[in-house]
Amino acid sequence: MNTTSITKSAGMGAIIDDGTVTFRVWAPNADKVFVAGSFNNWSKRELSLELEGNGYWSMVTDIASPGDEYKYFIEYNGNLLSRNDPYAYEVTNSNGNSVIRSLDFQWEDTDFKMPSWNELVIYELHVGTFNRSSPDAVGTFDDVIEKLDYLKGLGINCIELLPVAEFAGGISWGYNPAHPFAIEQDYGGPNGFAKLVNEAHKKGIAVIMDVVYNHFGPSDVDLWQFDGWSENDKGGIYFYNDHRSDTPWGDTRPDYGREEVRQYLRDNALMWIEKYHCDGLRMDATSYIRYEGGGLGYDTEIEEGNILMRDINMEIREKYPHVLTIAEDLKGDSRVTDAVEYGGLMYGSQWDMNFVHPVREVIEDTHDDGRDLEKIVGALSFKYSNDAFSRVVYTESHDEVANGKARVPEEIQPGDAESDFAKKRAILGMVLTLTAPGIPMLFQGQEFIEDEYFKDTEALDWGKLEKHEGIETLISDIIHLRTGEMLGGKGLRSQHIEFLHVNNETKILAYKRFDANDPTEPVLVILNFSNQEYKDYGIGLNENQPFILKINAGSEIYDNAFSNMEVADVEFVDKVTDAKHFTGKMNIPAYGALIYTMK
Repeated sequence: MNTTSITKSAGMGAIIDDGTVTFRVWAPNADKVFVAGSFNNWSKRELSLELEGNGYWSMVTDIASPGDEYKYFIEYNGNLLSRNDPYAYEVTNSNGNSVIRSLDFQWEDTDFKMPSWNELVIYELHVGTFNRSSPDAVGTFDDVIEKLDYLKGLGINCIELLPVAEFAGGISWGYNPAHPFAIEQDYGGPNGFAKLVNEAHKKGIAVIMDVVYNHFGPSDVDLWQFDGWSENDKGGIYFYNDHRSDTPWGDTRPDYGREEVRQYLRDNALMWIEKYHCDGLRMDATSYIRYEGGGLGYDTEIEEGNILMRDINMEIREKYPHVLTIAEDLKGDSRVTDAVEYGGLMYGSQWDMNFVHPVREVIEDTHDDGRDLEKIVGALSFKYSNDAFSRVVYTESHDEVANGKARVPEEIQPGDAESDFAKKRAILGMVLTLTAPGIPMLFQGQEFIEDEYFKDTEALDWGKLEKHEGIETLISDIIHLRTGEMLGGKGLRSQHIEFLHVNNETKILAYKRFDANDPTEPVLVILNFSNQEYKDYGIGLNENQPFILKINAGSEIYDNAFSNMEVADVEFVDKVTDAKHFTGKMNIPAYGALIYTMK
């Protein structure tokens, strides 16, 4: 592998320093570069930058001040091109002007420490739809802040935001970044975002930012043919100018072969951590940074993209070892999370296709007879890089509940997502997620059976929280057991899982989560993937351990329509079952999930 590294830049953009502003920009093909703005009545050719060498231009002026708007005017082959600053920390809007500003905020989060990765429970949310002040309004960072107490009560200790870099228009998923260093104004701009991170940290909630480095835009992108030069009518200096530019989202794949472009993306990654105190980065569609066609079938690898990701991860790991980088790669490839010495890209974790797809397939199956518990066993036991926490496990994400795929309860019972079947089997998916080895993740509203397709134009239906408050309480109970807020769940924070009972006839699955170094807090999980309830059901256990019923997910205490079957602590019998010395007996409700601990 090429060992070229990204080095620290000398500072780019509009740099404020002791009454002066230094403008610095990369435009290697420009004949001349000027800067103009509100500070000089937009006189386009009055202030010229000097060529430093290697394509960089700069100037220092004392007539510009923080808050002033500006643009670069680049002369190329007799044409004067108007361009926003690629490093602008703020723009008036996606096709407006750059704004001179620093990112020096009044932070109150010095005591915050991100939870250990084995303690994380991630909640993915979209700022524009998560919480709206009115149905017609776009959600803002302030609106998210209003719900932080709710999230903390739910037990969430980490939120993951869909991208908030300035995008075209005011409504979007965020995966069309126009200005990667600026924060979407409709959400609240840089100040609003910093306030959200600060308030989240004060409540003990980490923040992971979703970033998009596989393509830009494709609309409102001033990086396109930035200094006038291009080949094959492609994007110019920031983009590949051959077939490698093509992605499913536009002809705008960055040219990872250019050191300056890798520097640009590295600087952006560090901005979220250093300037905004983010605790992690989730990198979108990394397979399209690694492969020309995203790794589908016979595909050509982009080695320069591997260099980009490896170098960013190495630098973050060295400087900020607590920061978690997550790849959305979805190719089932351990190389993504492997260490560099094994040819890996050194991500801390990756979204796991080997969990979400088989789990959804099993719980969405219309017929009990068709459910294959071996698929669940495979989903629970899969690892990347020999580390359970090198994967993020989930049954819903923004991608899994849109683009033709609905929320889990809606997929289970189309048109009747609030039926008993839909609710109970959706809960099975959440129990699996929250008791699996890995970093669990929920998508906004999943905990109260939101059933709508995810759309950036429609707000989350908080009315369903009141309707399904009991189910939200259930999920909260499991989360608190997972994170340690509730006693007895240390085994859930370990690497280990043991399958005690896998019966494809009865559709009963039992497994134990335990810490090999501290066996005092094992967790026993019993799942029923059938609509048949069982009394005095026996599963094999190696020890006569006093397992106490902690959570009965199928109980009517969580939903009036659920079971009133009496479920008690595990009854032990000195009898061989499943080739194990003891038999544990319990009642199991239909589509039930039982969680036992020893405390």
